[in-house]
Amino acid sequence: MILIAFALLLAACRHAPVRDGLGAEVPVGEAALLAAQSAREADLAEADHWRMQGRLAVQAGSDGGSGRIDWQQRGGDYRITLSAPVTRRSWVLESTGGRVTLSGLDGGPRSGSDAEALLAEATGWRLPLQALADWARGARSAGPARIAFAADGLPARIEQFGWTVEYREWLPGAPARPRRVFASEGGASVRLVVEAWGQP
Repeated sequence: MILIAFALLLAACRHAPVRDGLGAEVPVGEAALLAAQSAREADLAEADHWRMQGRLAVQAGSDGGSGRIDWQQRGGDYRITLSAPVTRRSWVLESTGGRVTLSGLDGGPRSGSDAEALLAEATGWRLPLQALADWARGARSAGPARIAFAADGLPARIEQFGWTVEYREWLPGAPARPRRVFASEGGASVRLVVEAWGQP
């Protein structure tokens, strides 16, 4: 009886469906890719001190801008510097201990506890900053998400919070990190070209 019960248990495990972040069943081959992605995301979560430098373009309806970005992350704190070479202006969004300050604005710095609301109030750009920190590294943010993979097993697209994030080029490494990312939601879009990943 014990052997029969053990065999039935194995059969049940073998046929138990694997589900994606939205609860839909996925094929067996894709289940392996999801498992590898989850392991990769766990590695990225542990490496919570990082620096990303590159070029950024943001479009929100008829408004937009482009320039250079220097994102330094230290656990829950970060410092994001945006600079526009043409106008020679720069802005710094800094979060320390849950307090956010946006400097470089006409009229002086602005502070608050909600980085996304602060950025939207100052620039009109409504960007999911916390999710962008994950998406920029090729990871899903916390919450329901759909993910599609390229032939090399790396993410090709993530759909989350109404945004579609496309990965168009990757930099080699362990773990691999994106080089070219395009995110869009309605009339808003973010284009990112990473030139270097490193430590803050």
